[in-house]
Amino acid sequence: MHRKKPFRGRTEGKRKFIVVTGGVISGLGKGIFTASLGRLLQSKGMTVVPIKIDPYLNVDAGTMNPIEHGEVFVLDDGSEVDMDLGNYERFLDMNLTCDSNITTGKIYKKVIERERCGDYLGKTVQLIPHITDDLKDWFMKVADDNDADVELIEVGGTVGDIENLIFLEALRQLSMVEDVIFVHCTLVPVVKVVGEQKTKPTQQSVQKLRGIGVQPDFIFLRCEVPIEQKIISKIALFTGVPEDDIIRGQDLKNIYELPVVLENQDVHKKVMDMFEIKKRSGNGLKDWKVMTDNMKNARKKVTVAMTGKYTALHDSYVSIEQSLKHASALVGCDVGIKWIETTDIEKGKTKAKDALKDVDGILVPGGFGSRGTEGKIECIKHAREQGIPFLGLCYGFQLASAEFARHECGLKKANSTEIDENTPYPVIDLLPSQKNVYKKGGTMRLGGQDVIIKKGTKAHKLYGSLKVRERFRHRYEFNPEYREKLEKSDLVFSGHDKSGDIMQILELPKHPFFMASQFHPEFTSRVLKPNPLFLEFVKACARKK
Repeated sequence: MHRKKPFRGRTEGKRKFIVVTGGVISGLGKGIFTASLGRLLQSKGMTVVPIKIDPYLNVDAGTMNPIEHGEVFVLDDGSEVDMDLGNYERFLDMNLTCDSNITTGKIYKKVIERERCGDYLGKTVQLIPHITDDLKDWFMKVADDNDADVELIEVGGTVGDIENLIFLEALRQLSMVEDVIFVHCTLVPVVKVVGEQKTKPTQQSVQKLRGIGVQPDFIFLRCEVPIEQKIISKIALFTGVPEDDIIRGQDLKNIYELPVVLENQDVHKKVMDMFEIKKRSGNGLKDWKVMTDNMKNARKKVTVAMTGKYTALHDSYVSIEQSLKHASALVGCDVGIKWIETTDIEKGKTKAKDALKDVDGILVPGGFGSRGTEGKIECIKHAREQGIPFLGLCYGFQLASAEFARHECGLKKANSTEIDENTPYPVIDLLPSQKNVYKKGGTMRLGGQDVIIKKGTKAHKLYGSLKVRERFRHRYEFNPEYREKLEKSDLVFSGHDKSGDIMQILELPKHPFFMASQFHPEFTSRVLKPNPLFLEFVKACARKK
């Protein structure tokens, strides 16, 4: 029988929170679990809103190296945030704001600024109660502003990390006044020598959580193989969590199957029962299951070359990877990625034609700095000359402009001033608004902007509109002084900003598919609604195959 949480007093009228913590190791998939649980609750008619807590001192993720931390995701309001917010937006099909990402740096900065203004009336400002009170206010405000039935809060890192303690204390205090369910994600490792699933990591992780004053209501177990019932029973005994509230999380080939896995274990019913939420009418996961079945049953395989310089950590391009998957589900093919380290092409270790000989499409993603750029330009040239479908994103748009200027317009050594300050043909130059900017964090042209699309172009056909909203993250732009020169050679700038000065989409009409955008279409792609650029790119790759 399912146990109801002994909430203090009546639950009616109280805000509902689900807090997801992690134990044993990081990288267990707390973000995917949180997003999947949110999607499941949505499908049952509930309104949800997520928050991700990142316990680092950076104010945001904008200045962090993708190799160290993974992709920097950009929200419509211009916030540079953790990659897990990308998962939230994709799974939940909603636009989030900066309030859905809390960092240690952000909350400390907020409290320190208040102290400098004298808001604390001479009091000694301390972690408790001042940081914890502000955190609780933050949690409750986000729930109220979004009129959420349930707010999902993911705590980054693992229980036991010293930087997490103040957040866990705030959440413990929150549970004294609001309805809070705690879900703890842990690892059940299999020791290869004996082939046995081990429970000690989970036992000790829960023990640490209890030491902080939090008893988990659910445990989400990750394991490479199906978890044995005796393991469930043992964990229940040592953690005080009923067997019925222990959720199995065997490794999946497709992360989008997790909402269905949770539904099959009646997680939504248990949550609604615990919160005393009455049954709602929802659309269910019917469309979601069709999508996952399409992915599973795809017979045609296509290969896309991802030509970048952060290939050592694939999470650097996670939104692009997922956007390709979204498109592949509609097209009915399986997209595989061939990772191309363009620095190797630049240094002559391999030739572009050899690295790209077996691919059906070429994608040049965003990035910064000069390393690997000449290798990327070689890849773009190969795609253009050989009729291979090409999609350039942000830096890929800029380098495609430089490549075309060099090889089709006679502007040898055309380049970006970011790469070569002394280039004779600065087809890419610093945005005028960036010339007096010296601080690095949060100072680029960021967030959602309107893109005005030229009628009758490929872009117009794909989007079906003359104005769309996409997200940007750049300091450099195409130099409009060279627009006429490039368009005389059959390149078309099919999208620009409302002023008409900033070019935002380019295309080659006579090519099977050659398009690039100054914006990041991967930030607006959704699981059931792929971004049109990705959808058409994957269709073109499938046609080539």
